[in-house]
Amino acid sequence: MNFDLSDEQRAIRDSFARFCDERIAPQAAALDEAKVFPRALFGELARLGFFGLRYPEALGGSNLALPEFALALEEIARGSMSLAGAAAMQALMGTKFLHLLGNADIIERLLRPAIRGEKIGAICMTEPNAGSDLGGIATRARKVDGGYRLDGQKTWVTSAPVADFFTVFARAGDERQLTIFLVERGFPGLVIGREIHKMGVWALPTCELAFDGCLVPDSHRLSREEGDGEQHLRKTLAEVRVITGAMALGVARAALDAARRYAAERVQFGKTIDRYQAIQFKLAEMATALESAVFLVRHAAWLHAAGRPHHKEAAMAKLHATETAAMVCEQAARVFASYGYAMEYPVQRYLRDVRFTLIGGGTSEILKLVIAKELGQ
Repeated sequence: MNFDLSDEQRAIRDSFARFCDERIAPQAAALDEAKVFPRALFGELARLGFFGLRYPEALGGSNLALPEFALALEEIARGSMSLAGAAAMQALMGTKFLHLLGNADIIERLLRPAIRGEKIGAICMTEPNAGSDLGGIATRARKVDGGYRLDGQKTWVTSAPVADFFTVFARAGDERQLTIFLVERGFPGLVIGREIHKMGVWALPTCELAFDGCLVPDSHRLSREEGDGEQHLRKTLAEVRVITGAMALGVARAALDAARRYAAERVQFGKTIDRYQAIQFKLAEMATALESAVFLVRHAAWLHAAGRPHHKEAAMAKLHATETAAMVCEQAARVFASYGYAMEYPVQRYLRDVRFTLIGGGTSEILKLVIAKELGQ
């Protein structure tokens, strides 16, 4: 198959590449050190139309497909993984179920403003005892007059401190299957808990949430029927894996570019270190592995856009791209040697941030199980 970019795809990539070079990259270190949500750049992304890339034009979007979205997100991640994580949450996981399942009021009050960057969405799945194991989700939704009462805890909620609404997965009815609810900030019983301090993506706040008898009206049960949440979630997981792979490509490209520039400037024993075979081999191996990851991510995105089976390919793309990115960032730091350990160079940030991609959308171990299952093992 042909992975040459169309004129439209090239224009999208180039537009976000310029935005990365001119707006994101110059601010990335300061944002990271400030450890605050990047509101200004978040708003600029909204004005560029990023949050609506995949939503219909009738909602203020561009009605594009996953390949275009992944290209844009890769460029954002090249500049800042924190901003890329916030953008991915807003444009996919935090708003998708509102688009698929929300009523007219939810679309008008929450989704349209979210596409414009005026409201922020988040998703709540992970719990203290339920990560990859969806069967371990313990949050309960009990039917009461006019709605549901939610009780439980969620953790690792991206953008929670700044979010205006949350898509929540809980057990309702017979409690064997998951149901999707929409909880707005300010609902009685919603408690924003402690912030989780992480080794990377410092400008992307992550918190715990508690639902202490949180009252959710019937209009905010997004599921058409109680218990249909898991089928909607599984359809979205492949997209999450593709875009996580795209973010990994972005940070890996930044690390490789930084290593190449440094190697061309650093002089040891009378010549720049890129003249030494040991460094040349590192750079060659990094570039080759990264190129293979690019093709896997593009292939999975293309299959999704074509409406063809892609769950195995999405898992492969995420597995290979994130593990490759982790290797590239590690090797880039080795090219820098002692300066790879210094905060004055961005390679330390790439090395910290790349681990974010190893977790979201399923760990490498879970992905290997998914792939093996698809192979019939």
